[in-house]
Amino acid sequence: MRDVLIVVDMQNDFIDGALGTKEAIAIVPKVKEKIEQFEGTVIFTRDTHGPNYMQTQEGRNLPVPHCIEGTDGWQIRAELDALRTTDPLDKVTFGSSELGPMLKAMNEEEPIGAITLIGLCTDICVISNAMIVKAFLPEVPVIVDAQCCAGVTPETHENALAAMQCCQIQIVH
Repeated sequence: MRDVLIVVDMQNDFIDGALGTKEAIAIVPKVKEKIEQFEGTVIFTRDTHGPNYMQTQEGRNLPVPHCIEGTDGWQIRAELDALRTTDPLDKVTFGSSELGPMLKAMNEEEPIGAITLIGLCTDICVISNAMIVKAFLPEVPVIVDAQCCAGVTPETHENALAAMQCCQIQIVH
């Protein structure tokens, strides 16, 4: 049995770039330590947009170009990227459409003991991916490490944690 750690969108634009926050900057060392100490499979996701971002629904609702493929802001933070052993899952929306089927296949190959999510932003992409994981593997414990996550604001971070807890996702602090 193996455990899986999903590192959600730890990219420059979400840390100290276009959509960065002091809370996002503060979790980088904790995320690095979590990855280094994790025994199991580590999967990174990467928010990925094209030059037409502003013409997309997301761009109209959040008119801040970010994570444009090939830019520095799109890159996973260097000290975390150095820990990657596989290619990241590029995703064009909040939740990865590849993540659920991939985890389900992994679980069929070798049972997954638990899946932990960390990263950015708690209230958008972390919650979206946690719900996808829960839908594809309802009997595998899904955990979110709150100290390795940050939201758009501290309030929306807390709201997302509460919502996930209502959906039987374990929140650890």
